[in-house]
Amino acid sequence: MDVTKGFFGRSRERDPRLPPGQYDTGSGWPVLTAEATPSIDTADWTFAMKGLVGQRTTWTWDEVQALPPSTYEGDIHCVTTWSKLGVSFAGVSVDTLLAAAGGAQPSATHVLVECHTGYTTNLPLADVTGGKAWLTWEFDGQPLAREHGGPARLLVPHLYFWKSAKWASALRLLDHDEAGFWEQNGYHDRGDPWLEQRYQGD
Repeated sequence: MDVTKGFFGRSRERDPRLPPGQYDTGSGWPVLTAEATPSIDTADWTFAMKGLVGQRTTWTWDEVQALPPSTYEGDIHCVTTWSKLGVSFAGVSVDTLLAAAGGAQPSATHVLVECHTGYTTNLPLADVTGGKAWLTWEFDGQPLAREHGGPARLLVPHLYFWKSAKWASALRLLDHDEAGFWEQNGYHDRGDPWLEQRYQGD
């Protein structure tokens, strides 16, 4: 059979920023939640560092806004297989929050993220320190939309996005791992997108 050269076209190269099994969602950003979307007034909003820290510390909206700012520019990846590339979030790093609370006690190994809705998710302490995680309230230069976790959400961009808990209210430092909402329902404890750690056993 004669085939004209180039008839089948050139295969598209996969973007190296995409982990296995992921696709680029482009300009969109799917809205996925485990609970009803709350309406949280910044006048009532608080965020706390508690558990195995030097001193339990709680910030109001104005107090957290006064902390040294930090930004993340890069990519995010959802366990449902979409990725959003080249995003920008602004807020404060978890390192700054932890330092303001007197640091982690030596026995601390994990954190449980608590949210204003009751949602929780667990992470190794090493995955939210060392410049890996933020409490954010801006996305691409605009206030974070309510459906995407506004007024503020956790951002842990190197892990699947269910770990970047919406409407975050506290980080509780623990000396053990304690499964959160999705982890109790079969999701992986860590959720590394490059290892495709979607479900328990992956």
